[in-house]
Amino acid sequence: MEKAVVVFSGGQDSTTCLLWALEEFDEVETVTFLYGQRHDAEVECAQKIAEELGVKQKIIHMDLLNQLTENALTRKDMAIEEGEIPNTYVEGRNHIFLSFAAIYAQTIGAKNIITGVSETESSGYPDCRDVFIQSLNKTLNLAMDADLKLITPLMWKDKAAVWEMADQMGRLQYIREHTLTCYNGIIGDGCGECPSCKLRNDGLQTYLQERLPL
Repeated sequence: MEKAVVVFSGGQDSTTCLLWALEEFDEVETVTFLYGQRHDAEVECAQKIAEELGVKQKIIHMDLLNQLTENALTRKDMAIEEGEIPNTYVEGRNHIFLSFAAIYAQTIGAKNIITGVSETESSGYPDCRDVFIQSLNKTLNLAMDADLKLITPLMWKDKAAVWEMADQMGRLQYIREHTLTCYNGIIGDGCGECPSCKLRNDGLQTYLQERLPL
C-alpha cells in the first residue's frame, strides 16, 4: 500500500496536490503548519477542506519560525512589497516544513511527501527551486536512513497549467471557490489586488481564454 503525506495550507497549489495525491496513492494524510501566519483563516480553510475530503490532518505548531524571521506573512503590521524576492518570503520555511513533514511521514509509514512548490511560479523564492528539493531529499534520507521521496507535481507548471490540472480532475470550481491564496485572507477569488491574487487570477484567465478546449 502506497501512503503519502501532503504539506497542506488550504491554498490553490496544495489543494491541487492533495486532490492529485488522492487519485495516485492508496492512503493520504496532510500536514498543516501553524507558524504565526498573517491570517488564522488559512489554517481554518485547510481544516475545512481536509474535513470535506475526508483526509486526516496533522497540525504542527511552528511558532519558533515566527520568532526567527521578519516578513510580511508573519507580521501583520508590515506592508506587502514586491521585489526580486518579495518580503512575503519566509526564510527557511520550506526547509523546515519538509523536514518536519518527513519526520511525521516516517512515523506513520509513508514514503511519499508531496509539496506544491513551483520553480516556474516561485516569485523568486529560493526554496521553491528543484535543485533545493533534490538536495533536501538526499539530505533527509541520509539523516534518517530512509527512502523517502519528495514529490513536486507542480514544479514546472505555471498557474494556468495548475488550473488546467485541477480542471482535468474535475475540481476547478471547487478549488476556485474553497481555497485561500489571498494575502488579505479572502477565500476564493480573493481581494484581486495582492500579488498572490494577481498571480492566481491571471493564471485562471489565461487558462480559460487560451488553453480551455473549445
